[in-house]
Amino acid sequence: MKVSLIPEKCIACGLCQTYSNAFDYHDDGIVKFTDSDELVAEFPDNDIATLEAVKNCPTKALIL
Repeated sequence: MKVSLIPEKCIACGLCQTYSNAFDYHDDGIVKFTDSDELVAEFPDNDIATLEAVKNCPTKALIL
């Protein structure tokens, strides 16, 4: 699955990181991928933790 970040929508609530270690934060608290500064990353379709993080983002800053 392909996950995209929309940093402008991120409110730095930290919820995505509680679901999945695929997410981290810049110094200003805005979401980023743990291993990359890119805005799009590929994950295995069976990565349930990352899928849950995307589904539960309150501002839809993470999208499939």
